[in-house]
Amino acid sequence: MENRRLPLANTIVVTGASSGIGKACALQLDKLGFRVFAGVRREMDSDALRLEASATLTPILLDITDAASITSAVDIVTTAIGEIGLAGIINNAGIAVAGPLEFLPVSEIRKQLEVNVIGQIAVTQAFLPLLRQGQGRVINIGSLGGRIAMPFIGPYSAAKFAMEALTDALRMELRPWHIHVSIVEPGFIATPIWEKSKEVAGTIFNNLPRQADHMYGTIIPGVRETYSHAGRTGTPAEEVARVIIQALTAARPKTRYIVGRGARLGTSILERLPDKLRDALITWWLTR
Repeated sequence: MENRRLPLANTIVVTGASSGIGKACALQLDKLGFRVFAGVRREMDSDALRLEASATLTPILLDITDAASITSAVDIVTTAIGEIGLAGIINNAGIAVAGPLEFLPVSEIRKQLEVNVIGQIAVTQAFLPLLRQGQGRVINIGSLGGRIAMPFIGPYSAAKFAMEALTDALRMELRPWHIHVSIVEPGFIATPIWEKSKEVAGTIFNNLPRQADHMYGTIIPGVRETYSHAGRTGTPAEEVARVIIQALTAARPKTRYIVGRGARLGTSILERLPDKLRDALITWWLTR
């Protein structure tokens, strides 16, 4: 990579590192010689990650919705690195809640925001003292869905829209300490999140009132399959990881990084269309 900076610290914390983008980031950073603390939720994910990484990579159990788990993770990292501090944190952990907003249980919408918004802020707050010590960076994982809302994944889009605003606010607030904050905005990525979303959506939809099936039953299966196919054929997670590493190491990092053909198409064309025309094109794509 050209024009790379040499950070004061070389330690990175990655959340959601058991699969997809987070795992790709952890492994690539490990190969580059960074000391990686990879957040996972299950011990079996820790064991699997160790098999693919060097002895330097350290999996840590981290549930970003649990305050005690976050505190424990901070203590582990602090003990390991002392006063050197962090070179960066990658806020990647997330879920995707899908279904018609009219009938989605509020508890599921709340869960979406708790994981994809509140959890990201909680982790960032907890690690900021170490980021200051190391003059590190914050990398938030956004989405094309944070720029263009998509039907039947409304809670996911809402969470990603929120991360756009929080990234902008945090970037300005942390400017006096020269802590760069960037957001990486992929389109559809070849990652398990979409298959998991499809499974969760199936469970949710099966438990919705009969009226929901009457009103949305003919469209939901096709929409779910379209999203699932887009995920299976999307940009490889490894490509997103390379862009994230660029944001971590560039001498002059950008505030936003767009990744993948779908994301570039969305931001260059769809985002600029009149609302009703964009709505019609997205609906056509989902139901064709």
